[in-house]
Amino acid sequence: MDLSQLVPPAGSRKKKKRVGRGTGSGHGGTACKGHKGQNARSGGGVRDGFEGGQMPLSRRLPKRGFKSKLCKDIVTLNVETLNGFETGVTIDVEQLKHSRLIKNSVERVKILGAGEIDHPLTVKIAMISSGARAKIEAAGGSIIEVV
Repeated sequence: MDLSQLVPPAGSRKKKKRVGRGTGSGHGGTACKGHKGQNARSGGGVRDGFEGGQMPLSRRLPKRGFKSKLCKDIVTLNVETLNGFETGVTIDVEQLKHSRLIKNSVERVKILGAGEIDHPLTVKIAMISSGARAKIEAAGGSIIEVV
């Protein structure tokens, strides 16, 4: 087999419909647009969200909520997710990103106290709940607070 014998799979390549190119093509005359009316004209059609003059759904529903542009998202992880790490490992944001527990775009992480931890770990993180702190220290681990 060589490059000259390669062909695309059947049905994967489709010819473009050329409209308005004479009656013999089957798409001539009105160019598949029907007769007259707004959609047959150049620039015709209605804008997105237009519902024929009736009050559009986007305006019928009430406005709700507010999202501050200054707010930074805080990703939360529970203590039980740290069980996947080996004993004595120092866990920081980079380690969490490397193990894919959080996304690379995340800036702030907080450890919460749901679940149990069964081996000592060193956690080097900015935010940690009091319950999580107690569970990590009870398992023999330590916490280094980063500002």
